[in-house]
Amino acid sequence: MSFQLSRRSLLAVVASSILSACTQVPKPGLEPNAADKTSKDVITPPEKAPIELERKDEPPPKLDYAQIYGPVKDEGYDVPGVQFDAIKPEFLRQEVAYATNEPAYSIVVDTQKMFLYWVLPGGKAIRYGVGLGAQGRAWKGRAVVHWKRKWPRWTVPDDMVARQPHLKKYGIEAGGMDPGLSNPLGARAMYIFQDGQDTLYRIHGSPQWRSIGKNASAGCVRMLQQDAIDLYNRVRGKTPLLVI
Repeated sequence: MSFQLSRRSLLAVVASSILSACTQVPKPGLEPNAADKTSKDVITPPEKAPIELERKDEPPPKLDYAQIYGPVKDEGYDVPGVQFDAIKPEFLRQEVAYATNEPAYSIVVDTQKMFLYWVLPGGKAIRYGVGLGAQGRAWKGRAVVHWKRKWPRWTVPDDMVARQPHLKKYGIEAGGMDPGLSNPLGARAMYIFQDGQDTLYRIHGSPQWRSIGKNASAGCVRMLQQDAIDLYNRVRGKTPLLVI
């Protein structure tokens, strides 16, 4: 028996392919958290995990964090500056010595130390501090950054709406939550796929800078908005990703 999809049904199917179950709209006074959905396919990481080394060479130049984390005009949005001096220094962007067999220009997320590494040639990496929710802490394995978006929409899948009816206004039928400064996915989102399938795992900016370096009740990998923009600009094509 043959049939044709209605336009509404077709849009729903398309929308479902770009859902993010990573974050949820916060109730007043709460920061955005995430759905409690995790990837079904968990891969055991390699036995020898990458390690950060004490630098033996010249220390990297001191960075101007006031400029790095200052206000940014981006794609028509005014991203506010970050109170970087209220964040532990180790969670601020910096270059570090890093021993790994992972290829240059790949990403490693260390869920224990709450660091994301952008691997550089020559045994170095750019290290960013991240915030992790339950999904981000639970998911381990290899994948790729399949695609990425500037100022993404956040669309709540139907099963999440069923659990949290107040999110219906951001569901598939409603077209999701508009991009903006209060959108939980922030200024950038990088979408993680494994074996061609969406893991529902995201690396994304967050308007909640105080969550960096901390655990949340749920969620994926949150970055400072300025760091998410910086990483987004480095990622090209299907970037390899290892989560340990």
